[in-house]
Amino acid sequence: MVRVPIRLPALPHAGCTSGILLDRHDPRPSSVDRRTALRLAGGTTMGALAVGAAAGCADDTVYEPDPLAAQEFMARADAAAATAAIALTPQRHSALTTVATERTAHADALLAEINRVIGVYGDGTTPAHRTRAVDAPAGASAPATSGAAVPPVAPPTIEELRDRLVTSQQSAAELARGQSGYRAGLLASISAACATEAGVLLT
Repeated sequence: MVRVPIRLPALPHAGCTSGILLDRHDPRPSSVDRRTALRLAGGTTMGALAVGAAAGCADDTVYEPDPLAAQEFMARADAAAATAAIALTPQRHSALTTVATERTAHADALLAEINRVIGVYGDGTTPAHRTRAVDAPAGASAPATSGAAVPPVAPPTIEELRDRLVTSQQSAAELARGQSGYRAGLLASISAACATEAGVLLT
């Protein structure tokens, strides 16, 4: 075992207190007293914190939306449409509820991945991250905002809802080809689920 010598700071010389030389004829420190030193140190620390806080608040960057944001909005819009369709086709309540539940789960999974990329601070809070609004998919009634609730929609027919799901299936599959790892797998899974909903549940 190799012992690494540790260099300790030298002890204060006689007549010194906390490294501040004292005049033999004057009990006070020759340069600054303790109160002044503390005041200077505190001012320096507060100044550094203020500069850091100002720098943290100065980021006015507006970022491009995450590629998954439009998919999240489409999933929430599909879920809202499936729920609304129950009023028009109550006999398909079970299938429509399943579609709404699955598409909501897709939206939540997409949002979780979007937030994971943005990250969180050490204390668990999320950073300020201004993002440009997502272009609303065709047929949407409002600009998309990640995590936002979709406004109520007119009850679609089963055929109209099926067409929506086919569009979502194709969109997710296309985006998956440009992604990798978990994101590609998530989008592929969503695309397959939409295909099943449109081709099996709603036939």
